[in-house]
Amino acid sequence: MSDIQNVMVFGAGISGKGAAMELVEQGRTVYLYDDTPKQLEPELEELLARQGGGFVCGNLAETLGRVQQVVLSPAVPGNLPELQKAREKGVEVISEIELAWRNYIGHMVAITGTNGKTTTTTLVGEMLKTLPVKTAVGGNIGRALSREVKGLDKNSWVAAEVSSYQLEGIKEFCPDVAAILNLTPDHMERHKTMEEYARCKRNIFINQTARQITILNYDDPEVRTWGKYSKGTLCYFSRKAALPEGVYMKDGSFFIKWKNAVKEICHKNELQIFGAHNEENVLAAIACGFFAGVTPEKMRETLLGFKGVEHRIEYVTTIHGVPYYNDSKATNTDSVIKALEAFPSGHIILLAGGHDKMTPLEPMMNLIREKTDLLILLGEAKERFYKAATAAGVENIVVVDSFKDAVDTAYARAKAPQVVLLSPACSSFDMFHDMGERGRYFKKLVHELK
Repeated sequence: MSDIQNVMVFGAGISGKGAAMELVEQGRTVYLYDDTPKQLEPELEELLARQGGGFVCGNLAETLGRVQQVVLSPAVPGNLPELQKAREKGVEVISEIELAWRNYIGHMVAITGTNGKTTTTTLVGEMLKTLPVKTAVGGNIGRALSREVKGLDKNSWVAAEVSSYQLEGIKEFCPDVAAILNLTPDHMERHKTMEEYARCKRNIFINQTARQITILNYDDPEVRTWGKYSKGTLCYFSRKAALPEGVYMKDGSFFIKWKNAVKEICHKNELQIFGAHNEENVLAAIACGFFAGVTPEKMRETLLGFKGVEHRIEYVTTIHGVPYYNDSKATNTDSVIKALEAFPSGHIILLAGGHDKMTPLEPMMNLIREKTDLLILLGEAKERFYKAATAAGVENIVVVDSFKDAVDTAYARAKAPQVVLLSPACSSFDMFHDMGERGRYFKKLVHELK
């Protein structure tokens, strides 16, 4: 990177701003580009200007003509024609996590998968804190990885949540421990095919050797086969099978078996989080923690104290005997399936809909038919969801015009032993800035009802 002086950071979100700040502090001239006008923090504006760069809106081709490297924010597809032309002229195009990797000298656990990334990464981050070294958490979890690794030494450990978007643009990225949790259809509007989506996910271990660890979900029929693509040392985890070696569940307890040594960590009934999907997240976190050097005792301590992450089947409150749950993080159909399965007795009033990702709906609607007493649909996706729900035989459906209408309808109809669950199966961009804003708005409306 030493011969690279002028860099364009494409996308002025959290990750783009973090990358821009990092590059400027390294002495680069940085053009922070976005196709919509943005008001930058005065500190960042001043930093960019000090090195001769600045914020650029529009005029992509001209900006690309000035630089030797482009760092992509996750939301920017790497196959844009302008980027293709820039590559042909010798401009290097990388993702923000690749930049972070090149600047980092310590150890890393990287976690990807369609669902469960944030919970697993948060858990691993908490486990890493028990080590006698500096640690950090970053990536897709909402903090630019290139900022989080700053100032860490060679003994440090970082837990990184990485998405398929971020993995699209890696070259040298090679975490010590790479975990893939699962794979179900998502982001088809970007990747177009499941094959391409899977290829991006597998980039997480593409540069590994036998010195590094690849952790795969044995229960996912697709991910289980990916051992053939990895040169890393393989470790599987399973809820369903007591593996000859790996991390598994038996009689409700979590075990590690590695090189003939067996350790029991804890029982699922001791946890504060629930549901089969969370059991998988715990198994993956145990595997990651184990290879990072966390002791079984410290893992147990961490797991028993863990309350889950915001917006993932997050308990809000109970009104008239009816509990309300915020699952705004469920931005795809598989997340919703996992959320519905977490309530074994059913009787769910489900709020779904938002910005449609155009993924297949039939498996989700079949489970909605079995598990819900009422389906409330909203947002851009409501018409397509309504058609799919009626085709699947879902009987009680209400279509509403606003988010507040959805919450008010749920409140008016809900009676114990029902539960009210916001689990949209969609992204939030039709009504909100992101899924966090959507989840917080849901919680505010629910608390106002109380």
